[in-house]
Amino acid sequence: MVSLGALNSLAQAQRPVVPGTGTEIIGVADDFEAPDWNYVPQNPKSTEDIDEDQRAPLGQSTNGRWYEGIKRGHPDVIKRVKTPEDGLPGSQGSMLMRSMYTGIPGKPSNKMHQDDFIANVQYRLKRRMSVAEVPSVTTRVFLPSVDTWENRSGPHFGFRLALETTAMVDKEVGMGLFKRTVEEMGNEVYWPGMFIEFESKGSKGKQDDYAFLRIRGNSRGGDFRGVQITTTGWWTLGMSVTPDGMVHYYASPGVDDLTEDDYITSQYPYGYKAERFRTFFYNVCSADDGRRWSTTWIVDDPKVYVLRPMGRVAVAPTTTTKQ
Repeated sequence: MVSLGALNSLAQAQRPVVPGTGTEIIGVADDFEAPDWNYVPQNPKSTEDIDEDQRAPLGQSTNGRWYEGIKRGHPDVIKRVKTPEDGLPGSQGSMLMRSMYTGIPGKPSNKMHQDDFIANVQYRLKRRMSVAEVPSVTTRVFLPSVDTWENRSGPHFGFRLALETTAMVDKEVGMGLFKRTVEEMGNEVYWPGMFIEFESKGSKGKQDDYAFLRIRGNSRGGDFRGVQITTTGWWTLGMSVTPDGMVHYYASPGVDDLTEDDYITSQYPYGYKAERFRTFFYNVCSADDGRRWSTTWIVDDPKVYVLRPMGRVAVAPTTTTKQ
């Protein structure tokens, strides 16, 4: 049952904004066109989420636009490759990501884990963006032929945002025997997004391979099914955040700009209303069994946009959007 408060929030929600609306922020994200584009890993990678070991220093790209996720570490392979067929017109370079050990390096767990590859938006801008600026992010992602995917049911790839809000957070106070955890209002970071989910033929009686976008998440923090993926090749994914703190999700096969027709849903993930935008990032998931590689993911031309730029940011006019 949907609560009256949730209905009121939805009724007061602002009109969704198509990702890519407004002006592109220059100097963040990437087009991977530089022939000398390179990522320098500082292996072994961080696995703070598993064993609290960050294994500093962290890896980063030579152009300063990407860095290893401090929580889960980077994908095992990150490199510039030739843009696959039917990509963006004029694109010569894209970025490939894949992993085998998504958990602790060299120590397979036989449990699904994920790596994080994070765009250096917040630190290059030297600030977080207010949702009053109406930020949005778009990316192209290439889905290879299904027969080359890791033969595993579950999430394979993620495209996500890092947002902030004010909420009740846990804080440790006191020392030694008197240390305790209290709740107080503070800054809460959360990570809504979209996952490419795969249901492998033969698992749970499935007669055919099946893929769909899984949305993170609803007001209770749960994931739910978005659109079915009916074709491989290039897809365009995007998310926007409006001043009411709501996140809007869009996706479309192909590389054309997103339009209103590509709308999936609007949500207050975890019941939070976003206040600030930090960055976006990719997830690569695998079985972490030490034998199988993850599905190979290729992305191109991720961009960050603002509808109402504030402060000092370099912006450029957007390309014409299809109608």
